[in-house]
Amino acid sequence: MSSHPAVPIQILQEVFGYPAFRGAQADIVDHVVAAGDALVLMPTGGGKSLCYQIPAIARHRTGQGVTVVVSPLIALMHDQVGALEEAGVHAAFLNSTLSSDQASHVEREMMGGRLVMLYAAPERITNPRFLAQLDSLYERGLLSLFAIDEAHCVSQWGHDFRSEYLALSLLHERYPEVPRIALTATADELTRADIIERLRLEEARIFISSFDRPNIRYAIVEKDKPREQLLRFIQDEHADDAGVVYCQSRKKVEETAAWLEAEGIKALPYHAGLDAAVRQRHQDRFLREDSIVMVATIAFGMGIDKPDVRFVAHLDLPKNIESYYQETGRAGRDGAAADAWMTYGLADVVNQRRMIDESPAGEEFKKGQRGKLDALLALAEATDCRRVRLLSYFGEMSTACGNCDNCLVPPATWDGTDAARKLLSCIYRFHQNGGQRFGAGHLIDVLRGKVTDKVTQYGHQTLSTWAIGADLPETQWRAVLRQLIALGHVFTEGEYQTLALADSARSVLKGEVQLLLRVPSVAPKKGKLSRGGSKPGGSGRSTAPVDLDEAAQARFEQLKAWRAEVAKEHGLPAYVIFQNVTLAEMARQQPQSLDELGQISGVGAKKLEAYGAEILRVLDDA
Repeated sequence: MSSHPAVPIQILQEVFGYPAFRGAQADIVDHVVAAGDALVLMPTGGGKSLCYQIPAIARHRTGQGVTVVVSPLIALMHDQVGALEEAGVHAAFLNSTLSSDQASHVEREMMGGRLVMLYAAPERITNPRFLAQLDSLYERGLLSLFAIDEAHCVSQWGHDFRSEYLALSLLHERYPEVPRIALTATADELTRADIIERLRLEEARIFISSFDRPNIRYAIVEKDKPREQLLRFIQDEHADDAGVVYCQSRKKVEETAAWLEAEGIKALPYHAGLDAAVRQRHQDRFLREDSIVMVATIAFGMGIDKPDVRFVAHLDLPKNIESYYQETGRAGRDGAAADAWMTYGLADVVNQRRMIDESPAGEEFKKGQRGKLDALLALAEATDCRRVRLLSYFGEMSTACGNCDNCLVPPATWDGTDAARKLLSCIYRFHQNGGQRFGAGHLIDVLRGKVTDKVTQYGHQTLSTWAIGADLPETQWRAVLRQLIALGHVFTEGEYQTLALADSARSVLKGEVQLLLRVPSVAPKKGKLSRGGSKPGGSGRSTAPVDLDEAAQARFEQLKAWRAEVAKEHGLPAYVIFQNVTLAEMARQQPQSLDELGQISGVGAKKLEAYGAEILRVLDDA
């Protein structure tokens, strides 16, 4: 039993240094402290961790024992435990990085009821030996709470399904009186229902926060030399910033990282095919150093807590909106301005559809995945506000944000009905002419009247649709086809992804449907989309997340240098010591005493005691 109060708001202020709860945090914390089950959907960076960490501390202070946190990633466990210990909370993890002596010490701390929180992977938690230890804690009234992080992993409809999560239903059966809180950043209605059923959370209270991340600016552009587009985006908008670039294949990851390095960008590759030690080294550098760009497959990212990632870029189309939202949510976790930038083209659409068609999954699952892909394509092709579209997918109504690419530079549209009818007619003529089906390249060659060996081989220069689209460039025809696929009028099939007409194409061919299509965009001029005319990077030094004058900026740089030394000494990422937003407020306010320093958000009692005098010295010397 601790002499410290177990009141949640006091824990928030004393331990974590934050003055007040945000959004639904207070309601969630009160519900869980009172032993209620909860399913929490809260966007990345919204403060999910506090929703179980504060109940864990409060319940431990009233003698209710240890909270077991289910976490899928070793790196995340290490950083979260490090952050809790820095804040004065006794926490530990059990995973394969520990020696047998270290693991035994952690188990003794847990069994003695001294640990506030224990982090472990689902396969360890459902291990018979570990369950026997939990049984003992339960019998003695020292098993306080189960927190299941990244809960979407339990759902076959989720974007990160992990079979080992399925066994977690036993927690409810085996320990019925221990409350459970399941948390995730992304889950549509289907995934939510799956989480509730598979984790036996039928009686849980559901908390759904706003999915809006107003500090993130969304932009999607058509592919046109994508590497160069990416380089221009980084150099113009995010020089010297940390960022993540997602690619679909391992080969593309390595080639893109090498190319960015050659262009003077500090870039590292990350994918499941790399040696585990290399992956760990690259992840550690990304977490601990400034200005690193991680080029990665989706193997990278879950549980990455780095708060000052200023951009997430996609060089390939993700699988669905949940994946897109989860991946883009790794930017701007500190609340400062960040960018979600994506380039995509016709090949992306074809590839994603092929992967669904060729997967060994059942037809019902494939149908669901096609529907999710269609929703993402609709977002990519939208001419209205991206944020409104994104939020509506999760059932949240909103108004135009004024901050996405479509709001800042509204795209031009054109009446593509006639062009669409020509394209659909050409596909129809192919099928009539011997039942043959062809891909996008050949279709566009015929529409534009380009003589090729394939055109001559099949005699397609004799078709009535030969050269009827010679007035439009290839890029525009590709955009028309891409949008017809996105709208569901054309689909691809077979090993070679040949084109076929959907039933809905008939109404377009008859002229019963008007199609307003996007005009293929031209790359914006430098700074065209930047907020208020100033870009987040490019100064040759890191920019603070709040506006600082020159003297305060110098103090901010000195504080960062001091923090880097402390972080290295403790073997932790710098943001675990203090986040940039907290350092920036120190630099701006320039507190003169420990009392004044303690009023700054993010400075808890333990950190004030450990670092307060040093921080005042750094500020005084700057």
